Amino acid sequence: MDLSKIKMVVSDMDGTLLNSNHQVSEQFFELFKELQSRDITFVAASGRQYNSIIDKLAPIKDKIIVIAENGGFAKKQDTEILVTPLDQQQVAEILATLDKIPNIHPVLCGKHQAYLTNKSNEFVNKLAEYYTEFEIIDNLNTFTSEVIKIAIYHFESSEQFIYPFVKHFEKDLKVKVSGENWLDISNMNAHKGYALSKVMDSYNLKSNEIMVFGDYNNDLEMLALSDYGFAMANAHPNVKKVAKYSTLSNDDNGVEHILKMLVK
Repeated sequence: MDLSKIKMVVSDMDGTLLNSNHQVSEQFFELFKELQSRDITFVAASGRQYNSIIDKLAPIKDKIIVIAENGGFAKKQDTEILVTPLDQQQVAEILATLDKIPNIHPVLCGKHQAYLTNKSNEFVNKLAEYYTEFEIIDNLNTFTSEVIKIAIYHFESSEQFIYPFVKHFEKDLKVKVSGENWLDISNMNAHKGYALSKVMDSYNLKSNEIMVFGDYNNDLEMLALSDYGFAMANAHPNVKKVAKYSTLSNDDNGVEHILKMLVK
């Protein structure tokens, strides 16, 4: 494995860079300094809200590129790289379908704020881990501001209890089971792979110059862009099929394990 040409490292957050307590290790921040000294750019790519990603990576927030909302929004410092919203008619159609599904918690995601109607304290506590900025409103159907993504949560399984009811949207939209409990619906071009391809174009990078880490189905497209795609040991089986390499689990610092090889 020749890592000598790597100029960019791209990592998912939950289940990848973050441990099971949703924390970034101190070791990563030390390795980030080594990446910087070698002019290697770091990209955080997540289904999380932009502000939530920045919160987790606060010590380095001004030195990285952020792909948020599963690729619907990308930003470097104060410069927006990409915004790919849903149109209002699509939002209305999705919400009409979601109204018929029991025991789910839909969230409308804007660039910097999320919106929900659910007043369940248990769900709000879960949401607060992924969305640092959110507002509880009276009715999602009357919301008229820009929506980048609709995230839907189920306490048991998004794949089992949400996906079968929304998979018909896949002909026009990107429908992603993005975690055990989350499913995301977004613009067809709002995925991590499309956003990363735009970042790669702006840096004039080839597939052998980027390293990508991921663990779930919303990472598939970006892993496919890299000659050095790594599936975490805890990854979904689909990810292990697409990634060319594997590493340790997120709780065993799998990202850091490979970065140490990169900077040695």
